[in-house]
Amino acid sequence: MDGSIEKRKKKLSKKVYGASHRISLKEAEYVYEEGAGLLIVGTGQYGLVELSDEAKKYFEKQGCRVMAKSTPKAIHAWNTSSEKAIGLFHITC
Repeated sequence: MDGSIEKRKKKLSKKVYGASHRISLKEAEYVYEEGAGLLIVGTGQYGLVELSDEAKKYFEKQGCRVMAKSTPKAIHAWNTSSEKAIGLFHITC
């Protein structure tokens, strides 16, 4: 939530699912920042990325809502959000 940008740790999800289109619990734990009330997920141009059930439950337990949109719409949501948010954007497809 400090505004820094990091490359996504896709290998944490690839290890579990063989691809980076499903966000694993390990990747969810890695990306979460304490105090964030919102995770904005850019699901790619065609909406292929989704959270695993375990990742959804993890964010719910943390009290962090999840907003999943195609990446262009997610970027807009990120740029206009006024709350403490985390962004996870899939940009390769």
